[in-house]
Amino acid sequence: MTVDATGDMPRPLLAAAYVRMSTEHQQYSTENQLDTIKLYAAAHAMQITRVYTDAGKSGLLLEGRDALKQLFQDVESGQASYTTILVYDVSRWGRFQDPDISASYEVRCRQMGVSVQYCAEQFSNDGSPVSNIIKSVKRMMAGEYSRELSVKVFAGQSRLIEMGYRQGGPAGYGLRRQLVDAAGVPKYELELGEHKSIQTDRVILVPGPKEEVDVVRQIYRLFVDEGRSEREIAQRLNARGVLTDRSRPWTRGAVHQVLINEKYIGNNVWNRTSFKLKQARKRNDPQNWVRADGTFPPIVSELQFRAAREIINGRSYRMPDEEMLRLLKIIHERCGCLSGLVIDEAEGCPSSSAYTYRFGSLLRCYSLIGYSPGRDYQYLEANRRLRLLYPDLLQQTIEQIRAVGGRVDIEPDTGMLAINQEIRLSIVLCRCQFTSAGARRWKIRFDLGLGPDLTVAVRMSEGEQRAIDYYVLPTVDMTASQLRVAENNRADVEIYRFDSLEIIAQLSRRSAHRRAA
Repeated sequence: MTVDATGDMPRPLLAAAYVRMSTEHQQYSTENQLDTIKLYAAAHAMQITRVYTDAGKSGLLLEGRDALKQLFQDVESGQASYTTILVYDVSRWGRFQDPDISASYEVRCRQMGVSVQYCAEQFSNDGSPVSNIIKSVKRMMAGEYSRELSVKVFAGQSRLIEMGYRQGGPAGYGLRRQLVDAAGVPKYELELGEHKSIQTDRVILVPGPKEEVDVVRQIYRLFVDEGRSEREIAQRLNARGVLTDRSRPWTRGAVHQVLINEKYIGNNVWNRTSFKLKQARKRNDPQNWVRADGTFPPIVSELQFRAAREIINGRSYRMPDEEMLRLLKIIHERCGCLSGLVIDEAEGCPSSSAYTYRFGSLLRCYSLIGYSPGRDYQYLEANRRLRLLYPDLLQQTIEQIRAVGGRVDIEPDTGMLAINQEIRLSIVLCRCQFTSAGARRWKIRFDLGLGPDLTVAVRMSEGEQRAIDYYVLPTVDMTASQLRVAENNRADVEIYRFDSLEIIAQLSRRSAHRRAA
């Protein structure tokens, strides 16, 4: 509550509301969000002057969320008359996979003197160490929801693949996408770029026009029976004026794709590549493909297809591993990058499938020649060796949490604590070490591979006689697998330091929460 210029009449604080609707569940309807926000505003003497609404938008990215972009523009341009932004909860602000992004958007507002309050959360966003830790965990949990949803969607799509239904993508040369209803009754063929409009309809593959089917069979005949190379076949098709399904001339790679794609023998194969959670697209190893054999009418016989595959694999069968890798390195030096398509288009080089067959995956081939495709595919190993060294400390933590009404379970596989079925806690014991100059140092190793929400690092005295203090570190704020701390550290590290484990009890405390009707 503020006071007017005369000092007589108190005025309410001005606030804006931001709501984001998605298709998750009724709890997050814009009406329910606004009801809770209005109750919060009334309880804190605030007046809502503007409502920003993003309807049906994903919270993974800022892209497409025009209302939130407008909010930032109003705040940063100084046009905003309000000093507070009211949001239903942390997940409505965004389910960003990098929680630092969510934090940066809040900082942008705070730097302009506009705070952000989460009305349905059980903490006050007041900048205290406790609220910062809870907020970090909540941001990670919001991102984790999207990851869990992605897993469920993937499982549903995999089941449809196994039932023989097509999950997106062009049909390919010689094939067409056939729309069928829920009972499997054919309806009509979909044109290029056309999609189904009824949710219960499905798509299958069927043979295309006879002239295209004849071309596919001719490709296999020329390759298997006459021993023609992919480039020779492409030249022959181009000389006849035959174009691909994309109305382009044939290339060696285009012919090669026809020869190795199992859809031409009726197999439904999916998840060769993945693009989950709007992250970088990657090629998956064959063992991770989802498949159902014999679900579509075949264009060529399985015998012909297997013969073609054996020829392709046989071209590099007698080539030593060193020679295959040498050729791959030459392609990399010439092109500057590597991919399955780049390898397939290279003359005089084994195909990408041959490299996969020989070495297990293209990623392993890349690593053997020192090429990094721009993404880290290595996973952090879990570090559990200190967990059994401090049962007394573990029991002390459990007792403090239960004393304030919290629930604690010990995960049997990992030894981590599950608090209130919401937060997973890892306790790490840090031995005191000395530098050459005699200064004390501690190394905190994170069990990032186990995915804890919080890591409690216990700094031990020399000889591990007693605990000096405790660092409560949210995983979302840790960018490396380990952290070195000294007796005196930077402020952004010391904010997580506590003299006792009482902070864990505070984080576990349950409080009453008022919901909108």
